[in-house]
Amino acid sequence: MMQLRAMPCPVAEVVPIPLLPAASPRVCVRGARELDPGLLAEWQALADRASEPNCFQEPWFVRAGLHHLGTEGDVRLAEVRDGELIGLLPLCVRSSLGRIPAPNVQNWRHHNDFLGTPLVRAGHEADFWTALLTHLDGAAWARGFLHLNGLVEDGPVHAGLAAAAASLGRPAAVVQRQRRAALASDLSPADYFELTVRKKKRKELKRLAARLGELGNVVSRVLEPGEDWRPWCDAFLALERSGWKGRNGSALACAPESEAFFRDALAGAAAAGRLQFRSLDLDGRPLAMLVNFLVPPGSFSFKIAFDEEFARFSPGVLIQIDNLDLLARGDVAWMDSCAAENHPMIDSLWGERRTIVRVSVPLAGLRRRMTYQVCRLIEAGWAASKRIVRRGS
Repeated sequence: MMQLRAMPCPVAEVVPIPLLPAASPRVCVRGARELDPGLLAEWQALADRASEPNCFQEPWFVRAGLHHLGTEGDVRLAEVRDGELIGLLPLCVRSSLGRIPAPNVQNWRHHNDFLGTPLVRAGHEADFWTALLTHLDGAAWARGFLHLNGLVEDGPVHAGLAAAAASLGRPAAVVQRQRRAALASDLSPADYFELTVRKKKRKELKRLAARLGELGNVVSRVLEPGEDWRPWCDAFLALERSGWKGRNGSALACAPESEAFFRDALAGAAAAGRLQFRSLDLDGRPLAMLVNFLVPPGSFSFKIAFDEEFARFSPGVLIQIDNLDLLARGDVAWMDSCAAENHPMIDSLWGERRTIVRVSVPLAGLRRRMTYQVCRLIEAGWAASKRIVRRGS
């Protein structure tokens, strides 16, 4: 084998070369109206490489919310780039935090947005937050402190935030927690159902399904690839409005802006390959419908509606049992219920839990730090009062 030998070099004067500091990620903040096709394409590509899947931060969902449920002029998009886009977060300035009259910068969300974790390229979580916090420190419009709603506790993005804040010598305080049901298992749908649901409950649900079957032909359907999603959307809106949400005015179809948002969001989800519709039908009539967003390796249960005329058969629970076939998919490992904590229907079917947190981080400047400290003191006082009340009850 040929041996490679070092070639002699002529002696030369050694001139030290100064080491240049590594280039830091660059932050660009633009108005929400300034969405060009190039950015939207980058944003969607970022979603496909994000460390934590989140359909509610993808461009098609954010755009639908901005156009129909928000004021675009009040929202800024913070892009962080390290040669390429490594993270993006919609931001807004609020004059209060809950009941506390204190200005703060928040990640922008609306009432149909169930997770606020920003899209950050895997491996760049701490870099993203360090760049963003440093930028906000020097931004005159960034009042008070940074308050982030809806992060997955101890996920890569939350961990990156904690690391970035620590490197800048400041806390990243968890000010609220919520545990909601999630679905994640290597078991088959049938084995998971048997393990998670009590025997007595399984027997009752089997009886209800049999009784429902006596009324006619019961079919569980899933929107097929390439099938027109719009008739499914129409049926869902009508079904939801026929129940208690319609009576109290909270159904999507009760307001033109919320209906337009829903249709726009579903159109975007379908175009991005994220949309899954399920329906439980009796003789062609939908008794329960479910809208899921599939974002491999994750997924999100977005909306559910059922026919209250058939409530005695628990069609909402029956369609959720059908939804367990998600466990048989090879591309999806988990589903977030997006349900309220201690939801009576979901919590009895799904055994896993996902903790969602709110986090506050101070920004540079004496006035900002004082605002942060005052809010934390008030929040701590309220939390202590609640503990005392619970102990006394």
